[in-house]
Amino acid sequence: MKGATERGRVVMERIESRVLRGNPLNDPHVRTLPVYLPPGYERGNRRYPVIWALTGFTGSGRMLLNFSHFSEPLDQRLDRLIGEGAMKPCIVAMPDCFTALGGSQYVNSSATGRYEDHLVRELVPHVDRRFRTLAGARHRGVMGKSSGGYGAMVHGMRHPDVFSAVASHSGDMYFEYCYLPDIPKAATDLHRSGGPAAWLRHFRSLPRKPHHATLTLNMLAMTACYSPSPRKELGFELPFDPVTGELVERVWRRWLTQDPVRMLPKHARALKSLRLLFLDAGTRDEWNLHLGARIFSRRAKALGVKHLHAEFDDGHMDISYRYDVSLPLVAKAIS
Repeated sequence: MKGATERGRVVMERIESRVLRGNPLNDPHVRTLPVYLPPGYERGNRRYPVIWALTGFTGSGRMLLNFSHFSEPLDQRLDRLIGEGAMKPCIVAMPDCFTALGGSQYVNSSATGRYEDHLVRELVPHVDRRFRTLAGARHRGVMGKSSGGYGAMVHGMRHPDVFSAVASHSGDMYFEYCYLPDIPKAATDLHRSGGPAAWLRHFRSLPRKPHHATLTLNMLAMTACYSPSPRKELGFELPFDPVTGELVERVWRRWLTQDPVRMLPKHARALKSLRLLFLDAGTRDEWNLHLGARIFSRRAKALGVKHLHAEFDDGHMDISYRYDVSLPLVAKAIS
């Protein structure tokens, strides 16, 4: 195997964020940023493109490096792909945008903090200062899965001056299908507990977080990202009545403005400027994100946005093997 014995190295960067200091959830403003340096980085003065890898809900950058007997951590996957010649060497940064609610969607919110600014205005310049990067959007890509896929897509739309390649695996989109089905379950949980604040206190006291509880946590986290409201008790406004589950149309409309499918027309020009736009989803995705991706792809095509859309026979979980598809594509686009 070409270059199989040579490995890259992961450096753990300590990041003291100015924009996250004093955030509404009192989450740490000092974060750890794993940065993968490809084989050969230590030799010579070569500069490398950078891929920003965003984790899904409840994850942070270090999670991508977790050892498993059944799947490769990201650093080993990169070593293999680069060693086989399947992928061009890149620096890969893995940000921590976790919050006490489980995630930030990588956007700014008065209810969680300025995570979009943290990524774009703090982390990207930090990596360019600290490492031998090919600085500039031409040589920078962003990718992720689930909430990370949402973040990658939104950053490609809003920041084509920062990223020129996007890969979104099972990214949140077409909110009617990926969020609405969970609202009745969340409303039932919240009402039984006495409301969102009481539910959160109970959730945090649990020694084990059951799956049904993380679904309700996800609904609260998405609410904090999509419909913040500083005057409300927890700093956000639910898009449904927590007793009956009935939609609050005014708030739900706020959510829809942040759905990548609805954002497409406004940001089509930015997406057209990208060197790569890739999205995929499993055809058995539990949150119907394969349908969201199909809708996005059809509307993008109608707008003249060039992209690659793929499907595979699987669900939402444990699909990191799909990085074997996206990483070489992103690396080629930004090299």
